[in-house]
Amino acid sequence: MPRVKLFNEEDILQKAIELFWKQGYSATSMQNLVDYLGINRASLYNTFGGKKELFEKAFKAYKEVNTKTIIEFLDNQTSVKEGLLNFFELPINASIHNGEARGCFIVNTTTELALEDAEINSILIENKKNLEKLFFNFLKKGISDGQLNSDKNIKSIAAFLFMLLNGIMVVAKVNPNKKYLLSIVRTSLEILD
Repeated sequence: MPRVKLFNEEDILQKAIELFWKQGYSATSMQNLVDYLGINRASLYNTFGGKKELFEKAFKAYKEVNTKTIIEFLDNQTSVKEGLLNFFELPINASIHNGEARGCFIVNTTTELALEDAEINSILIENKKNLEKLFFNFLKKGISDGQLNSDKNIKSIAAFLFMLLNGIMVVAKVNPNKKYLLSIVRTSLEILD
């Protein structure tokens, strides 16, 4: 008779995201995962594979939810400049209020694994392209409704916004000062004037 799983895979993935986000990939051992996730080693291997496979699944799940959240947020913004300011305020608030200065899971993974793991690097490159496309489409909408000048190089601005987001997440780890971080965002968004 086959064994019945006594855990929810999505819950386990969410807990894995939390642990990898807090400790990073390299500092997280299989024993850490077994202890934190509350499932035995055999179940972990049978359901998710090894540590690397679990990390990749957790990372992809996080990236998908994050992308969906960004799409929904930007779709609900009517002003391009205010919408972007509101957008950047979200990760700044999260960085300041989580109490651990853990930064962004994607940015942390980029700095830890981009040069060490080709599969993760390809996911990170795909994420970069997707976010730049989201920013591009949002800026394009701003041009169509007259909020931005049509002579703006929105492809370059979209790439700049991606870099600004990543930079803000890194700086927030060492200087979680909302006023300071938002002043950088406001100054950066002058590129839209």
